[in-house]
Amino acid sequence: MIPQKIVTIDGPAGAGKSTLARDLAKYLGWIYLDTGALYRALALTALSRGVDCGDREASESLAARLNLTVSPEPQGTVIAVDGENITERLRAPEVSRMASVISAWPGVRETLLGIQRSLGERGEVVTEGRDMGTVVFPQAGLKLFLQASPEARARRRHLELAAKGEGVTPEEVLRDIVARDQADSSRAVSPLAAAPDAVLIDSTNLDIEAVFKVIIRAFHNRFVAPSKNGTLSA
Repeated sequence: MIPQKIVTIDGPAGAGKSTLARDLAKYLGWIYLDTGALYRALALTALSRGVDCGDREASESLAARLNLTVSPEPQGTVIAVDGENITERLRAPEVSRMASVISAWPGVRETLLGIQRSLGERGEVVTEGRDMGTVVFPQAGLKLFLQASPEARARRRHLELAAKGEGVTPEEVLRDIVARDQADSSRAVSPLAAAPDAVLIDSTNLDIEAVFKVIIRAFHNRFVAPSKNGTLSA
């Protein structure tokens, strides 16, 4: 059985899941597990090997034979393929786009699901992605769902990419965000959706510090003083 001492943070691209999950894990002294990095690693490998992410059979075959090493650390999840650390290459825009494509295939999700659950079995884990609270860890003690307008998420993602020297325009980032939203929410397998018992947080007009305060309050309500309802506001 999946331990209860798991916090899941789901939501669309650019909602701030990674930053908040890392900050929460550090605050709690728990492990941070970036499960989306697994799909990005598969997408990056497919791109580097000339595998079409839109080809179901080829994508599922690659997932089945992928030599993937995942090392959750307090500061982040380290990903290696064939012994090579590829963590710093996983946030490139093309990798993000292809990760959304390749993650739609049932065989890919089934292969990576087992890896994700095995990593969460230790408990005291903060994990983020698209279906953590609905599919991967449905028995998690606290489920959060972050949302924000596409424009707000695009501004944040553009600043993040620009800081890394990525030459993309705000308009390109917004187009990518909108396309990923459509792909993630409409796919047949594990579409992006909030779990029925998730705490919903809209960060459109909130900074990271304000959202973090809401999350800490949700954590204490769940693990220290049980919440009387499923919604919180800043």
